[in-house]
Amino acid sequence: DYKTAYKLFLSLANKDDAGAQYILGCMFEEGHGVKQDYKKAIKWYRLAVKQGHGMAQSALGQMYCYGLGVEQDYKQAIKWYRLAGYKGDADAQCCMGWFYEEGKWLPKDYEKARNWYLLSATQKNADAQNNLARMYYEGRGIQQNYKEALRLFRLSAEQGYVEAQFNLGMMYADGQGVAEDYAEAIKWLKLAAEQKFEAAQFKLELMHLNENILN
Repeated sequence: DYKTAYKLFLSLANKDDAGAQYILGCMFEEGHGVKQDYKKAIKWYRLAVKQGHGMAQSALGQMYCYGLGVEQDYKQAIKWYRLAGYKGDADAQCCMGWFYEEGKWLPKDYEKARNWYLLSATQKNADAQNNLARMYYEGRGIQQNYKEALRLFRLSAEQGYVEAQFNLGMMYADGQGVAEDYAEAIKWLKLAAEQKFEAAQFKLELMHLNENILN
């Protein structure tokens, strides 16, 4: 019951409970039990941030990153993501990794990207696991390692991360880091295709066509 929850968290938030302030921010950001209001979300995130709440720092970084309820400001986004990342927030760590890997609003630095992704991936963040796997697969700033890429893609894919499911399926299809396995390839590609991942749908159609030609 979101309305009851709102009253409870509002009472706690007005008593400077940082966790409640963060939750209220989430409720206003997502429109759960209240009318969606990004400015009110920002208000509650800021109050939580003043008390050093890590997840609120990450949330505030996201609001600045996408310009939700505040003017888009990448410097502010990075500031709050970095602080949240230092506090162990896996989503913020993954975002920092991406900024460094792509050279978006920060100088491109693959070593720093890898380190941030690793921190996040260790906390089972599927996005970071996939991104780190891709770095190993491509040899981006590190020695190419298909087996490590396969391991990380699998960890991410098992959490339902669609891009990792596709990447894992392709590695099985091409025999990279593992023996070629048509059945495993189809298994993972189907999971990705079921999530409407177009590249997986196309690959499955191509595999099916090739199978018909050979038969």
